[in-house]
Amino acid sequence: MIAAAVTLAIGYLCGSLPFGLWLGQWFRGVDVRTLGSGNLGATNVFRSLGPRLGIATLLLDMLKGTLPVLLLPRTALGPAFPGGPDACAIATALAAVLGHMFTFLAGFRGGKGVATTAGVVLALFPLSWVIAGSVFTITVALTRYISLGSILGALAFATVVALTAREPHVGLKIGFAVAVAALIIVRHHENMRRLMRGEERRISWRRAL
Repeated sequence: MIAAAVTLAIGYLCGSLPFGLWLGQWFRGVDVRTLGSGNLGATNVFRSLGPRLGIATLLLDMLKGTLPVLLLPRTALGPAFPGGPDACAIATALAAVLGHMFTFLAGFRGGKGVATTAGVVLALFPLSWVIAGSVFTITVALTRYISLGSILGALAFATVVALTAREPHVGLKIGFAVAVAALIIVRHHENMRRLMRGEERRISWRRAL
């Protein structure tokens, strides 16, 4: 139980690192929570502070998911974790995603979980990462709605894992995928309302270039 508690704590701490907040403070002297949607994720940083800081936030938010998922199971925590290293990796991934969404370092106001989920999925489910990433990219390219791409990408991720997951811990893998996809969709509930009303903001390619 000690190994499980330490693993979850480290995963949550890594996920809680609010890079969007810090980059805005360090390079622009602003709190990104006071701008745009008030979200700490890469999309709001991109729109509010420009593509360079937005892309930097995206990459750092991915890394804070990928690195602990890859590294923690290879430490003494992996074998000591109930279920072994594979279960350790999945638990770390979930903790990192929750840390990003509800970071204690920013008043529990984090991002919507897409970038950090992409980071942990890259480490755990490379095939799902490719397919979900392709769905996200094609959707955004055709519609310019990042929120719609995120929602459809999350659904694609959960579907692919459900269809392809193998032992060990197949139930844990599917449960993780479904839970994370559901969290991302719930976090986008306001975006879904705006999409239905035709009021959702599209990403500007001109601003990105």
